Amino acid sequence: MLPEISSEALLERVTYVVAEEGQRTQKRINELFTKFQTRLDAKIDSVVKRVDDVAAATDSVPTRYTLTEDEYFNQEIFGREGEGIQQALHPPFQCPDMSPSPTVPTSVDYVKAADIRVIAALGDSLTTGIGANDSTIASISFEFRHLSWSIGGYGTYQDVITLANIFKLFNPELLGPAPQRTVHGHPATVNETGFNFAVTGHNTLNVSDQIRHMIDTLKSYPGLNFQEDWKLVTMLIGMNDICDYCKNETRFSPDNFIRYMTEALDMMMSEVPRIIVNVVQILPMKPLREVTRPTLGCLLQRKFCSCLVRPKENSTELKELIEINLEFQRRLEDLLHSDRFLKKDFAVVLQPYLKNAGPPRLADGSIDLSFFAADCFHFTVKGHEELAKGLWNNMFQPIGGKEMIKTFSEPVKLICPSKDHPYIYTRKQPVSSGPAVTRLSMMALTLFLSLSVLNGPL
Repeated sequence: MLPEISSEALLERVTYVVAEEGQRTQKRINELFTKFQTRLDAKIDSVVKRVDDVAAATDSVPTRYTLTEDEYFNQEIFGREGEGIQQALHPPFQCPDMSPSPTVPTSVDYVKAADIRVIAALGDSLTTGIGANDSTIASISFEFRHLSWSIGGYGTYQDVITLANIFKLFNPELLGPAPQRTVHGHPATVNETGFNFAVTGHNTLNVSDQIRHMIDTLKSYPGLNFQEDWKLVTMLIGMNDICDYCKNETRFSPDNFIRYMTEALDMMMSEVPRIIVNVVQILPMKPLREVTRPTLGCLLQRKFCSCLVRPKENSTELKELIEINLEFQRRLEDLLHSDRFLKKDFAVVLQPYLKNAGPPRLADGSIDLSFFAADCFHFTVKGHEELAKGLWNNMFQPIGGKEMIKTFSEPVKLICPSKDHPYIYTRKQPVSSGPAVTRLSMMALTLFLSLSVLNGPL
């Protein structure tokens, strides 16, 4: 005969058994999910390796585009014949004043667009142009440097809008625009990269190496006067730090981010004369979680930015990463909103236009995937062009009055340098509308009028 047991005791026993079984089931689910993640990661690594092998095998195909190949290359960017290639060409961009200064400026505060002789770029895969010119997974190993937003030099402004192609309108003899694509992981010469010194996969801790490479190259480059030529460098770095944060929270902390940025900027300030440095504010990265396609290529997001993509929505891990993203932005502002990196022939300017940029969306609110490469992470040419236009505009807007992109869905309209201040803005405090010679002339005029008063009518 079974012993009697109260209903309360029975309920307690059943609750215990159910909880114990639930824990075992959850443990089993976690084990299965971990195995699935491991197998998926191995599969992604295998796919990436195969793509790299294909890219290396096709690297023997000529990638220097000559004038006779322009039509073919335009088809690769804008579509085959009959798909509106003429409509894809941009209308000319003209400004009332596109001339250089009468003499080479000696002050960083009075540099016009046409005074820039050298253009260069530093950063990661967003600047190397990974996947920018294709919608297939095979493109992910190609660095379309010649289409990169800050340094691409393919064709003209009407072919592709890049910062370099805009500056070429003001100075056709500009040195440094990237002339062609390269293959990730394969050595390339300056004749292939131009002055695009960005390296796919680099974190902020690597950027000083890029700067050392840049300085050594500029010092020895034929036709470049290292001491006298005005240089423009654009740097966007730090997003890989956020993507890797969960792997090493100390190494990729905001403190180390700022330490490496400070060291890098100090190196340029102490070694490179006549230079303006654009530091572009980091994007808000959470919206990248919405960029999805049911394709193998989109699985590469897990490899490129696992700390962002893998956490569950509203999880502690994701909330922490979002806060780290914001802290990177705040710390960069604290570093650069001062005269710490400003002297007579050197200025670092924070260009903030991407700080609050929302992702491109269609009318129904879904992500506009035409802005994203096959990996659902990097930008296509369409995205690169918006980055270029936003940067150009920020350069000719005063600190405190710089335009902020709200969403990539709204195309940026290019502005011209103003008549009152035709120079690249370099400091928080406004400067006079002309170089020192103008101020001296005013002083001379004042002195002349004073003497006239003392001596009576002429």
